[in-house]
Amino acid sequence: MLELGRELMGRYRSVYVTFREEERCWDFVRQAQVQGFEAVALKHDTPRLFGAFRELVGILRASGASVLFCHGYKSGLLGRLAGRKLGIPVIAVSHGWTGESLRVRLFDWIDRVNLRWMDEVVCVSEGQARKVRRCGVPSQKVRVVRDAVRTDRFASPEAEYRSRLESLFPDKPEVIVGAAGRLSPEKGYRFLVDAAADVLRQHPNTGFVLFGDGPLREEIARRAGTNGLGARFQLPGFCRDLDGFLPHFDLFVLPSLTEGLPNVVLEAFAARVPVVATAVGGTPEVVEDGVNGYLVPPGKVEPLADRIVRLVCDRQRRVAMGARGRRRVEEKFSFGAQAKAYEELLGRFLSRTNGARKPNGADE
Repeated sequence: MLELGRELMGRYRSVYVTFREEERCWDFVRQAQVQGFEAVALKHDTPRLFGAFRELVGILRASGASVLFCHGYKSGLLGRLAGRKLGIPVIAVSHGWTGESLRVRLFDWIDRVNLRWMDEVVCVSEGQARKVRRCGVPSQKVRVVRDAVRTDRFASPEAEYRSRLESLFPDKPEVIVGAAGRLSPEKGYRFLVDAAADVLRQHPNTGFVLFGDGPLREEIARRAGTNGLGARFQLPGFCRDLDGFLPHFDLFVLPSLTEGLPNVVLEAFAARVPVVATAVGGTPEVVEDGVNGYLVPPGKVEPLADRIVRLVCDRQRRVAMGARGRRRVEEKFSFGAQAKAYEELLGRFLSRTNGARKPNGADE
């Protein structure tokens, strides 16, 4: 969101409003402010949602907002009500639904219902757009604007990060297979653990590193132990400098059961790393099977292990696929292209309002 704001800066004024989320919001707020944006953390959160609603209305009124973009079920619900009160358009950005627990499935259902009443729904992939239409959102209100990545983040990989990856293992591996994400059911990492066991039986000098944290961390560790993976499957935890490690993976794996459009795949390609991923959601819109990586069916261990082995065995193929992945994101997933799509959307909505602002005074 901040990168999009940077692309629009000078033509549109972006103001960011976030829930506190148990005080996890402050890194984002500080980053936004350092980059020159206005950023506000609401004082109220669940269960004091009426207070949050009043705060949001006040912020929108004070900023003179012309359009409100909402990310997530809670933002969408309060944002739609606040927008209706003030008479400004409200647009939801739909990233995907995880359904990882009964509680989250309830929130996902609320989001699906609420989307039907939005002025427009921006989906991060065609795959997510299909899901949104199935929820009952009219096709004319659904628009696809894909996520983006800045390739210059990976322009100068630092060799120390490869050394740090290798140091996770008692014996230096020849090939390092990487993965990163929230350790929750919908990410499918249990299938990666089982596939790793198959890979290591054939190529014991391979190393697996899974960055991330979440409710399944202990279960994944136990599964790795049960499969006899030992030190060849590492779980270093949450990583704040993943950009440094990504270019030093030999291949990247995403075994998700559901996705909107996975940013981590865009980042892997930007780092010239080939990807083995499940063909879910918007992933096939990024990964071209056999070109810049491989697509496999979700929840299947054998094809996942087979495609990993193909790349473990063939360095030349890994390099060629990684280079094609980089070209793919450069051509199709730039922030310039994303900003252009949002400008078209903003122009269309602002032209409908009587007092449409000039571009340098408009709020996103």
